[in-house]
Amino acid sequence: MPVFVGTSGWQYRDWRGVLYPEGLPQRLWLEEYARRFATVENNNAFYRLPERRTFAEWRARTPEGFLMAVKASRFLTHVKRLKDPEEPVERLLGRAEALGDRLGPVLLQLPPTLRADAGLLDAVLARFPSWVRVAVEPRHETWWTEETASVLAARGAALCWADRGSTPLTPLWRTAGWGYLRLHEGRARPWPAYGRRALVSWADRLAASWSDAADVYVYFNNDPGGWAVRNAVSFTRAMTAAGRPVARPAASPPGTE
Repeated sequence: MPVFVGTSGWQYRDWRGVLYPEGLPQRLWLEEYARRFATVENNNAFYRLPERRTFAEWRARTPEGFLMAVKASRFLTHVKRLKDPEEPVERLLGRAEALGDRLGPVLLQLPPTLRADAGLLDAVLARFPSWVRVAVEPRHETWWTEETASVLAARGAALCWADRGSTPLTPLWRTAGWGYLRLHEGRARPWPAYGRRALVSWADRLAASWSDAADVYVYFNNDPGGWAVRNAVSFTRAMTAAGRPVARPAASPPGTE
């Protein structure tokens, strides 16, 4: 199976001239993005969960084989802090499932102040049906225990590997048969770029950790200055050099021929 490489979001004004041609209206940016990448992580859903019809529109605007990962609403992770997950999860899936076969993993990014509670995490993961892939990005050091790893593995959820400063922020546990990596900020210049050495290191690490049969999702979250786009393109080359194929857009989005 291929590695899916993309960026965290696609609507950034400073990507004009980097990814988006001058003069291309913003309403066509998703179509243009989908010409270059086979996946995107929808960060905006964290701040304001879109309506079901918006997810359906995104499905219609993207080509077959394109996948959109969805970052769960902060209402579940930061306001409720994983408590009482039934309604937030049901609302999220009730809208995001309109993506149909374009729906990629759901990301649960936990607050940096949320200390480990394996029972709470298990209760949240239990609300997701088995057909939904869930990645979890804890950000407090108390989560790095065997109990956390066991909960994730039992629910088939992936520990989200995260990088900042070209350094892993998380243990490199494989808790599911698929992987998820987020790259937040590199150490190269200009900020927040990743340098070639860091990208090659991550490509080699993924190739050594995951077999060709495993799906792995990689998203660059260092968006300022268009570096997420540039680094995603460079990482695609590094991943290919490491012997792993990277997913490509299947075709132009509908209506853009």
